Amino acid sequence: MIDLTPWLGDVPEAVVSRLNGAQRVLAVGHENPDADTLGATLAICRLVERRGAIATAVFADPIPPIYDFIEGAERARLDPDPAIDYDLLVVSDCGSLDRIGAVRGRHPELFERLPRIVIDHHASNEAVGENDWIEPGSAATCEMVTLLAARLGAPLTEGDGALATELMAGIVMDTATFAHPNATPRTLAVSAALVEAGAPLSDISRRLYRSKPDAQLKLFGRVLDRLETAAGGRIIHSTLLDSDLIATGAIAPHSEGIIDLLAQSEEAEIAIVFKEAGEGTRISVRTKPGGVDATVLTGRFGGGGHARAAGATLALRVAAARRAVLSEAERMVAELAG
Repeated sequence: MIDLTPWLGDVPEAVVSRLNGAQRVLAVGHENPDADTLGATLAICRLVERRGAIATAVFADPIPPIYDFIEGAERARLDPDPAIDYDLLVVSDCGSLDRIGAVRGRHPELFERLPRIVIDHHASNEAVGENDWIEPGSAATCEMVTLLAARLGAPLTEGDGALATELMAGIVMDTATFAHPNATPRTLAVSAALVEAGAPLSDISRRLYRSKPDAQLKLFGRVLDRLETAAGGRIIHSTLLDSDLIATGAIAPHSEGIIDLLAQSEEAEIAIVFKEAGEGTRISVRTKPGGVDATVLTGRFGGGGHARAAGATLALRVAAARRAVLSEAERMVAELAG
């Protein structure tokens, strides 16, 4: 039996108390949901509902098909239920409240008035509310929510393994199946407990990292064909255009994973993917240990994340965004060399 007791003290009492006292919870993840925000949000709902309270899972964008294997993903809504008078907002895996996306803008009064818990692991998160739990040392928000579940006395086997599966999916996603340096002894202990509770680790890993539709592979090919370098090879970058999605029959979530391919470069210290987003541009950044801090680079453009993996959205078209970001990246690489 995996014992998580040594780490249960990491869960703030204020979070436990506030969550236990809520009866109608609005659980929200970030826009363009990934496995970590999805798993954490669904798990919060499951933890609330197991004691007879009500919970609604909301994301600003539809859940990508790759996560169809996660039980409960189909329950996610694009907007809160107007028939429910919510008494608590739980925000999971959002580096800032802006990451909630358009749904927050559609319901400003609701999001403003509700008491709030923020559970997140992004180093760039500046939330300081009395019920906010920000833990940059955690590999995934799902790692934190697993400890929260244990702290609440909920069996990780809840839902015949459904709770364990959704939480493990988030950890697998944010550690790249434990390949990233963010996986700590606590991460491994939490993951072992989830496997023990029924999470199918190998199947989750296959679905998230070793199984891709043909349209996604074609999309990767177009982006890799545009591969360029800067700063004498210390920066590697490429661009994904809206027209690439049309040409390959891919959908926006299929772009996930491209940045991790670029980050495999032996020489480059910074990997950047520029994604056309209408009138703006999204950037995904990866950096190597001991090098440029990705949160500092993306922070120059209003973004954030982790030291080795971060992102931002610029109100610039792709060409202008590329010039601005590469100029800053080259300056940071030069400073590092000096």
